[in-house]
Amino acid sequence: MKNYKLDLERYAVLARQATAEGCVLLENEGQALPLREGERVAVFGRMAFHYYKSGLGSGGLVNTRYVVGILDALKDCKEIRLDEKLMGIYEDWIRENPFDEGQGWGRVPWCQKEMEVTDEMLGCARDNDVSLVIIGRTAGEDQDNNAGPGSYCLTETEEDMIRRVCQVSKRTVVVLNVGNIIDMSWVKKYHPQAVLYAWQGGQEGGNGVADVLTGKVCACGKLTDTIAQSIEDYPSTENFGNPFKNYYKEDIYVGYRYFETFAKDKVLYPFGYGLSYTSFGIKAEILKNSEEELTVAAEVVNTGAVKGKEVVQVYAKVPQGKLGNPARRLIGFAKTGELKPGEKEEVVIVIPKYDLASYDDSGVTGHKSCYVLEEGTYEIFVGSDVRSAESAGCYEEKFRVVEKLQEACAPVEKFSRMKAVLMPDGSYRAVTEEVPVRTVDPQERRKQNLPETLAYTGDKGYKLVDVLDGKVSMENFVAQIREEDLIAMFRGEGMCSPKVTPGTAAAFGGVTESMKALGIPVGCCADGPSGIRMDCGTKAFSLPNGTALGCTFNTELVGDLYEMTGKELRLNKIDSLLGPGMNIHRNPLNGRNFEYISEDPLLTGRICAAQVKAMAKSGIGSTIKHFCGNNQEVGRSTSDSVMSERCLREIYLKGFEMAVREGGARSVMTTYGSVNGLWTAGSYDLCTTILRKEWGFEGIVMTDWWAKSNYEGHQAAVQVKAPMVAAQNDIYMVVSDAKANPEKDDVEEMLHAGKLTLGELQRNGANILGFLLKSPSILLLTDRICAEELEVMNTKEADDVDAGDLIAITSDPETQEMVVDGSLLHPAKGNTDILAVTNDYMGEFTVKFVLRSELGELAQLPISVFMDNIHKMTVSVQGTNGKWVEESRPFDMSFGHNHYIKLYYGADNLEIKEILFIPNR
Repeated sequence: MKNYKLDLERYAVLARQATAEGCVLLENEGQALPLREGERVAVFGRMAFHYYKSGLGSGGLVNTRYVVGILDALKDCKEIRLDEKLMGIYEDWIRENPFDEGQGWGRVPWCQKEMEVTDEMLGCARDNDVSLVIIGRTAGEDQDNNAGPGSYCLTETEEDMIRRVCQVSKRTVVVLNVGNIIDMSWVKKYHPQAVLYAWQGGQEGGNGVADVLTGKVCACGKLTDTIAQSIEDYPSTENFGNPFKNYYKEDIYVGYRYFETFAKDKVLYPFGYGLSYTSFGIKAEILKNSEEELTVAAEVVNTGAVKGKEVVQVYAKVPQGKLGNPARRLIGFAKTGELKPGEKEEVVIVIPKYDLASYDDSGVTGHKSCYVLEEGTYEIFVGSDVRSAESAGCYEEKFRVVEKLQEACAPVEKFSRMKAVLMPDGSYRAVTEEVPVRTVDPQERRKQNLPETLAYTGDKGYKLVDVLDGKVSMENFVAQIREEDLIAMFRGEGMCSPKVTPGTAAAFGGVTESMKALGIPVGCCADGPSGIRMDCGTKAFSLPNGTALGCTFNTELVGDLYEMTGKELRLNKIDSLLGPGMNIHRNPLNGRNFEYISEDPLLTGRICAAQVKAMAKSGIGSTIKHFCGNNQEVGRSTSDSVMSERCLREIYLKGFEMAVREGGARSVMTTYGSVNGLWTAGSYDLCTTILRKEWGFEGIVMTDWWAKSNYEGHQAAVQVKAPMVAAQNDIYMVVSDAKANPEKDDVEEMLHAGKLTLGELQRNGANILGFLLKSPSILLLTDRICAEELEVMNTKEADDVDAGDLIAITSDPETQEMVVDGSLLHPAKGNTDILAVTNDYMGEFTVKFVLRSELGELAQLPISVFMDNIHKMTVSVQGTNGKWVEESRPFDMSFGHNHYIKLYYGADNLEIKEILFIPNR
């Protein structure tokens, strides 16, 4: 038996190390860091007292056992002394200026009001050896950053604090507790001696940051994004944020691909950049060059005075040819072990030639819809960032086709894209060219590739476990399933379905009684990617955010960390984590960048593949998302991303491709929005032609929660779900009752009208069943998990939720109804109300919640209900745009007249008018 017991101490050690290795040191004048033993430190900034462990929305709602902030960790560092007087000044001010929690989902301020620096505070700065200034930003779903103060830019008060502290301090260190890069133009204005991006490190974040600040860990993180002088310098900014349509005119020239080609002078900190407390020498060469792959060897030596790690980054300059290419592209990387002063390590990086190829979407090379290597000189650069990497050699390549594909997901409307032209002096000029438009109808392609329809046999007595045991084929098993059950299997149930682990995102698979009779288990998925979200209040481990993990450039460490996450998921009886997040940092203003990794697709793919492979060791099929083009939050369900096929394949799909081909991903989540006129949930070419036929994906595809699809040429609608089935988007997430069809989707209607085939439903059902056969749920259903593991799974922690005051509720003597006045309740995120109930009638009740929220329909507002410490249900409602609504559920109080009913609230901006318990007599 595998050991699935979760070692929380090791979990914490790995998370702490990942946070530390993800910290990026941008400035360190005069070795301002690390802090020396015995130094006195003055800590400035209110965010020292409220650490952002993660961003917001589904990717950040983890109920943690604890959170260690930066100041918390520094207080435990015995080698330094913190200025108690300054901390007291802040504590007094914060009592009068409490943390603003905002109004919930999508309506939370991305920064907090900062205290204005007084002369008394500046006296503290003068009296200490170091001033540490902490700046914080959060972000999340449904709200992008903006280019103004308090979001991408510093506020006037924050700038004034940095300016004045820098003027009087012996050394000033600025620490950025953010999920994404922010404007850095202030560094040249005020010249702090050190600047450290600390990102959002989860529950162990403060410890990891303190380890870097004090030198216990040598700074070794590298930027996963280019930091430019101004937000206007990013070529995507011009076409970012429109709620209806955004043209990707910059094409493949995203991030450093643009800046290193056309605008090197606009860069403050290049991609891959990050200082260390030591120094390294890198000598590299092309070790081997074959038709299929390139091997680069680099000798790394620690030339400094302290031990540390270095990242070796390999870039290629490929011929401009007929297609045009960026000046450099990342093709490989590796992180050394911890090297002592004078110690050497040889790093060998093998690069598939496929990673140097370019996609021809126009046929200009004579090979349309192919990945090609154009003829000419290929120069390889190796170093510690994109700018400083030095030539390691050149080789010649003859023109050849690396992979022959077919046109898929091309745009349907004409627009112009950027292209590089090499000038005689070696510089590049940006020109425009017309983007090739679609020539193949994906619906005609679908019709030509319809799956075979299996003849319905009725129940032959086969159970799904018989397929697992090889006693019956999948085809024979699926042939038993009725049409109505296949349609119900398409509908996942949630949020917080009582059929799976309490408080999780969805149930899928055997969600009806007739499917359960066939031995089909109910699969469970839970939100990530920053840890397991369980809205009932169950505690889970909060992980470093995606950007922080990317900045480690350490796939081995990330894999070790997510091996622990895989165990944690299994022990909570969860089959899939909804993560990792894989979208590209197209623009720094995307509110959800904190969940994602980088502006570079190869780095994104490698980091995420490591996560996927690690969780798979526990049988977990992580769900890579959002597939694809989810590069802004404004209009995320209405905006069309209009991009060339080349841009789509080389930039926005590449990471997903790597997670599938290299990581073995078994689950994919499509987006809310559309790419080139088709909502991704119903895009046949995306979900079938590319994902399954080209990449060999054999898992499940699910929608984002309450996503829509469209018939081409029409807007998306809630009822339009037949295109999802046709596209091989196997599961729609989510409905309250899969059998009842509460959203009145058109699947059955289109099936009977001949627009869908039974074979397509059977094919999708087989995909879902295939996923379940590789998941823990089938083992649980068939009692194939050994007693030792089951014992660990069923271990419960003591209830650590603060119960607060009891609210006494008694039944009406005549009607036996019980009414809870909403004014007595405290519905805010993390709060709990306890009802002490005395009921005369024993039996079935209907519990009716009368509630509202000012938030929109994509907001998720869970209320978990426990009776006598047993989870009964989680009522997860969506935002109501201020309208009062009623939500009713069955509720059994058949035994006993006295009960404690606990209400746990998982989100803010919820108003409850009343809760009624109505006897069913």
